[in-house]
Amino acid sequence: MILAIESSCDDSSIALTRISDYKLVFHKKISQELAHSEYGGVVPELASRLHAEALPKILEEAKGFLHQVKAIAVTNEPGLSVTLMEGVMMAKALHLALNVPLIGVNHLVGHIYSLFIEQEEKLPKMVLLVSGGHTMILDVRGYNDMKVLATTLDDSFGESFDKVAKMMGLGYPGGPIIEKLARKGDENRFNFPVPLSKTNKLAFSYSGLKNAVRLTLSEMEKLSQQDIADIAASFQKAAIAHLLQKTKKAFDLYHPKEFAIVGGASANLRLREEFIKECEKRGIAISFALLEFCADNAAMIARAGIEAYKRGEFIAMEDLKVLPRSCLT
Repeated sequence: MILAIESSCDDSSIALTRISDYKLVFHKKISQELAHSEYGGVVPELASRLHAEALPKILEEAKGFLHQVKAIAVTNEPGLSVTLMEGVMMAKALHLALNVPLIGVNHLVGHIYSLFIEQEEKLPKMVLLVSGGHTMILDVRGYNDMKVLATTLDDSFGESFDKVAKMMGLGYPGGPIIEKLARKGDENRFNFPVPLSKTNKLAFSYSGLKNAVRLTLSEMEKLSQQDIADIAASFQKAAIAHLLQKTKKAFDLYHPKEFAIVGGASANLRLREEFIKECEKRGIAISFALLEFCADNAAMIARAGIEAYKRGEFIAMEDLKVLPRSCLT
């Protein structure tokens, strides 16, 4: 089995996946959402301390499988440096204790392989990755063959949801809160701008949309529950329209036969509905990770780790470093 550790942000997770048939044998995740909610976002130092408590507890539950582990896969890029370090240090300790090789996994590659948990990879695909830290379109042809076609110029899709929720004092994480409120709101009440709609540039931007929401809030003296729901719905409509508009441009340029959406924000059901309709119109096959594996998790890191294991792509302990700002090329 591959033992995988994920600690790139605010989810502590460990998984064990069988190499021969990709069977997910063990998986547990402890979320820190409640601890960070009062701050409206993740506090890195607090997240680090919580990982230091949670990861050993999860490992204790998995210790019965340790004799079957053939390699340790760990997220070492990108993410928060102080939280990545917790997972990397545990991986190094297990490497020494079990005498098995180490595999460093890029968190974004992990999200792509969330599509293939408990199954073989099916590539090539065009992939839209939407999360709290990233918004990008990728041409994915293999584990080591990925090209960024478009990325955000500023805020990510998921980050914009978190920030809009924080503006209205709704708590963290903002994505599920905004999505839930939007179901009760009038998405046509506020005419928020769709970013970059007047340019053919294949890129994303959410700072302007976020600022439009801020200005609207500043003009309203007192918010009713309906006002909040209407703002949430109008914001979500514009945010998804932007994703769809730029992805349609990518479809026109690159003509993919297979398309997928991954990342924590891919759990947004309205987003899924809009992209399913567009792909059906174009005859493009669309896929998503299971909802339980959209957010950060070690199962996706283990699945990506199997691909590295098959290729013998191991890393020496002294070379396994935390790379907080690393990205795909």
